[in-house]
Formats: sequence, structure tokens, C-alpha cells
Amino acid sequence: MDYTMIFIIVLLSSTSAYAQTAVSPSLSPTPAPAPAPDFVNLTDLLTVAGPFDTFLNYLESTKVLQTFQNQANNTEEGITIFVPKDGAFSSLKKPSLSNLTSDQLKSLFLFHALPHYYTLADFKNLSQMSPVSTFAGGSYTLNFTDVFGTIHLGTGWTNTKVSSSVHSTDPVAVYQIDKVLLPEAIFGTDIPPTPAPVPAPDIAPAADTVLEKGGSGSSPTSSHPSTSCRIVGFGILNHLILAISGGLFLFLFTILAVLISKEAFVSDLASPPFH
Repeated sequence: MDYTMIFIIVLLSSTSAYAQTAVSPSLSPTPAPAPAPDFVNLTDLLTVAGPFDTFLNYLESTKVLQTFQNQANNTEEGITIFVPKDGAFSSLKKPSLSNLTSDQLKSLFLFHALPHYYTLADFKNLSQMSPVSTFAGGSYTLNFTDVFGTIHLGTGWTNTKVSSSVHSTDPVAVYQIDKVLLPEAIFGTDIPPTPAPVPAPDIAPAADTVLEKGGSGSSPTSSHPSTSCRIVGFGILNHLILAISGGLFLFLFTILAVLISKEAFVSDLASPPFH
């Protein structure tokens, strides 16, 4: 009986000690949430990266800047903006932006953005999906074309290219373009034909251009006669010499013949008659 109780006590003590020394299963740590992207101030960005003052002034006057700013910092989609430099507006003569209504101006500058963040590499896929909807929505679409790695944008009225990347960090991408994007939804589809380039005049080069000592071609006023002219001159001179030589030879031959005939006649008179 005593041995039985001792055995039970030892067994219970061993079980308790094992339970205390058993390693509890480890739990995987919960990953920390991704940090929120930094706030992007479009006004500061366009002011520093310029010259985009004209574009920025239009964004502020049409209240489009607030729309872009909200899309950039309060959505997961982000935004892609195509920014014409100041020279693009100064060179724009026809059609003029001064005749547009306030609603048309707002739509025109909404037309310069896509409601999603795109890198330069993404544009290659967009070229296969053209036309692409812009922030203006509806029929305000852009056509993208990838030409040997250079991205071209077409609207019907405008054909331009992405000339540089101003800012490209998720969620905001800003790309510089060379022209103002003019949508057909505002200016219509009656697009004036692009004038054909003036062909360069065909100027035939001289037969032989005499080079100066320095190796550069001489000017027309200081160049020597060409080789062809000299060849023609030598040919005429040769014919003239041959003609003079031939005439002189004929003249001498005639005189010689006359002298021989005269000598023969005198000889006949001086000889005695034959009997």
C-alpha cells in the first residue's frame, strides 16, 4: 500500500514538471502595416520642376488642381499628369484657348491627366489599349503609340511625345510634353490638314569642285575652271594646232613642187637639142 501511494505521487510530480517545462508553440508576428505614401503637393512640384507656370495657373483658375490633388493623396489609384511647358502655350495660335467657356477650359485640363498612376514602362501596354479614357471622361480619350521606346500621344488635333519624366513615384506621375493636348470633344473633328513640308531645292553639284589647300571646297567666286572646261579647251587647241600644221605642210609642199618643176624646166632649156 505504501509503495502504491509513493508510485502515484512520483508519477504526478513528473507529469507536473513536464507540463511546466514544455515549450509553448510560437506565434508568427503580425506584419506591420505599410507606411502611407508621402503627401505630394502638386503646386510645389510644378513650381520647382517648371517652367510650367502657365499650366499651373490654368489648373488653379479652373479648380482642376483641387481635383488632381485629391486624386493624388486620397485614392489608391493615384494619378498621371501630362504637363505642357510654357512654350507650348505661347506657340499655340489656332485654335485659341481664349474663346473657350469655363466648362470647356476645365474639361481641357482634366483631359491632361489619367485617373491612375502609370510608369513609363506601363505606356507600352496602354499603346495596345488605345484609346484610353482621361480624367475628363466620356469621349475625352487619348491615343498612345510606342515608337522605338518613345511614347507619342495623339488627340486628332495634337500629336506630341513624352519628352521627359518630371516625377514618377507612386501615387503621382508627372510627364512633360511638347504641345497642349486639344480634344476633338471641344474643337470638333474638322481638323485642318497639316501643311506638307516645303521640299528642299535640288542643287546640282559642280562637275569637279577644286579644293583649297585646307581641304575645304572653294567658293564659286574663287574656284578655278573645272576639269571639263580645261579638257574642252585643250581639245580645241589641239584641233587648231593640227589645222595650222596641216595648212603649213600643204603650203611648203606646194612651194617645193613649184621649185622642183621650175628647176626641171630650166634644165631642159640648158641641155643641147638631141639629134
